[in-house]
Amino acid sequence: MSLIELIAGVEAHEATLTVFNADPEVAEELRKHFADRNIRVVEEQTAAGPEAFAVLARDGEFVTAVTVGELLPRLGGESKPGDGESGAGASADEASTGGRVGGPVLDHLDETMFTSYSRADMVAASREIEDRAWRVGDGELHAGFQTLDVLTGETDTYDLLGEKERLAVHAYAADEGDAPDVEHYTVHVGETAEIRETWFVAYDGGGYDDAKCALLAEERAPGEFYGFWSYDPETVDYIIEYLGERYGGSEGTDDDGEAV
Repeated sequence: MSLIELIAGVEAHEATLTVFNADPEVAEELRKHFADRNIRVVEEQTAAGPEAFAVLARDGEFVTAVTVGELLPRLGGESKPGDGESGAGASADEASTGGRVGGPVLDHLDETMFTSYSRADMVAASREIEDRAWRVGDGELHAGFQTLDVLTGETDTYDLLGEKERLAVHAYAADEGDAPDVEHYTVHVGETAEIRETWFVAYDGGGYDDAKCALLAEERAPGEFYGFWSYDPETVDYIIEYLGERYGGSEGTDDDGEAV
């Protein structure tokens, strides 16, 4: 399964958040917050049962149930839905904390989809994973830059990461532009559509499953990325194993995976 097929597979498993017995503005607030995620928000009213709670399901199976107060912490105070920052642009780590809007939902999604991320959004998300690899200082970090031109602009950052003695750093790019001079990391030049069309950063956790994380996205329009981040160890392992098998050599590869 290619990187683009992996994105499509995660996209197909849309989650549904059903909001029960709550004011209409609650569901609207949650729709705004999850607008860039692969989560559909629906409303239901029941004749009996608790007020203002929500149920998260994926592929028709129950995932978790939470109160609206847990999803929208502002409702515990004087503020109302729509007041203040929605948090839709929050980082992966921020969004998964209990004080953030929607945190209890995102905590239960191993792969969290996003839509229409800009290059600035992708850089910010990538920096979180790079920073985790730097702090752990062990294991493997794999990053795709689409083209050598883009990689050249990140040479200083990745040379610094590569200076970590126990951290193996691998960069992937299509042969467009001049290859940068590198000292402390390995460059894999892949002449495939998925290398040109995807942006990814994956860290193997340095021996700790809890530290594994990955970001994978496809550029579906100029400067607009659709994909997911994941803290699921199996997903992260798959991405890294796929990259090793497909592009493990430092030489270029063509669309059939043959050396060129």
